[in-house]
Amino acid sequence: MFFRQLYDSSLAQASYVIGCQATREAIVIDPLRDIGQYLELAQREGLQISHISETHIHADFVSGARELRAATNATLFLSAEGGQDWQYRYAAAEGATLVHDGDHISVGNIDLEVMHTPGHTPEHICFIVTDKPANSGPMGILTGDFVFVGDVGRPDLLERAARIRNTMVEGAHTLFRSLDRFRKLPDHLQVWPGHGAGSACGKALGAVPFSTVGYEKRANWAVAETNEAAFVDAVLSGQPEPPRYFADMKRINRDGPAILGVRTQPVAISPASIIAWLDTNASDAQRWVVDLRPGAEYSEAHLPGTLSVCYGRSFSTWLGSLVPIDAEIVLLGNSAASGNGELPTHGDVQLAARDLVAIGFDNIQGFANANDVLEAWQRDGRTIASFSQTDAGQLSQNTLPTVDVRGRSEWDKGHLPHAIHIPLGTLPERLSELPAGSFVVQCQSGARSVVATSLLHRAGRSDAINLTGGFEQWQQAGFPVEIA
Repeated sequence: MFFRQLYDSSLAQASYVIGCQATREAIVIDPLRDIGQYLELAQREGLQISHISETHIHADFVSGARELRAATNATLFLSAEGGQDWQYRYAAAEGATLVHDGDHISVGNIDLEVMHTPGHTPEHICFIVTDKPANSGPMGILTGDFVFVGDVGRPDLLERAARIRNTMVEGAHTLFRSLDRFRKLPDHLQVWPGHGAGSACGKALGAVPFSTVGYEKRANWAVAETNEAAFVDAVLSGQPEPPRYFADMKRINRDGPAILGVRTQPVAISPASIIAWLDTNASDAQRWVVDLRPGAEYSEAHLPGTLSVCYGRSFSTWLGSLVPIDAEIVLLGNSAASGNGELPTHGDVQLAARDLVAIGFDNIQGFANANDVLEAWQRDGRTIASFSQTDAGQLSQNTLPTVDVRGRSEWDKGHLPHAIHIPLGTLPERLSELPAGSFVVQCQSGARSVVATSLLHRAGRSDAINLTGGFEQWQQAGFPVEIA
């Protein structure tokens, strides 16, 4: 049996390629939209992708299942569990085979048994994998967003992200019952999860890529908890705020993502064109210029009307929470264009463009080097923008109101006295709750507050002041802290 996990660190997401080395057939489980990696792996290993499946309708990225089928003509196997509201609407058009609990998918001599495990989502399924020639029973389970290393898939996303009322408590009870089935599996089974540390699909995911059923029974708090009421309370508490784009992902993946085919890369845009774009669209909700440089650089010098989201591990989360998914986006980074005007081979712009397409942002208009545009702006006789900033010591000496943009669990552990709590991902819809006059924007270390301050300045609140060092600096200095 051929087995390979392909891990995308920007999404903390794992997809899997499993092949029969006798028949050379292979199945891809939970593919991303960037299907080139699967095609290249199959060609390199002499495999034919004949089967494609996924564990559920994903909320955190655009599924590549339909895209991969278009490229390979492989058969799609999609869950028919969960009731009428949780069916794949494109399944019939793609000739998909619908599967239920207890069904089997044969990939050459490899058997995948479908196990319905609702709770994270109603239609969620796992696959128990058996290499039949080995004649030693199942060897592992592909758990998707059901069981992670050290955690389980959160049951609150349908209510908190997709706005489907009164579903998270019921989902938590359902998840508990699904875990009862998991506990009855053989201890030796390997656990191959769909996410690792950093994913917003759980609150305490481990960074280890694999585990076993037996180990998770001992070390995973959720699997070990056998009191249903205690489990429900624990699994619903402390969950991070879901990014706003999650609701769009559920709809797109249910209805059928657009097939991109051969991708056209964003092109280089001249500094003059970007300046003209800003002049006419600086606050347009559907047009955004996103600066990828580190927050410290952006704070000191940037173009008015731009949004600061430094390219890094949380880039997709924050941009997807603040910018509409159908918006037109121009990227400003540290990467220079290649000689023919195309994206550079490496650098923040190229990686950011890839990550945005992965979560459904398909209207990337182009890119430019941030410093080139800043220089052109100055040559045009314009003033470079910068933030008013303060630090913990200065803030302790004045009475300016503070807006804390951290998540709820961070806030509960401690916050500045009398601060107003508005998590960053909810800021666009809560602008009316901001204080009148000047106020300070604060996060944990000073990174998210730059994003928030840039968003507020773009929205016309130039009286927002960034707190450098964040809550960490405030706490380290010994200033007063309130506990929720």
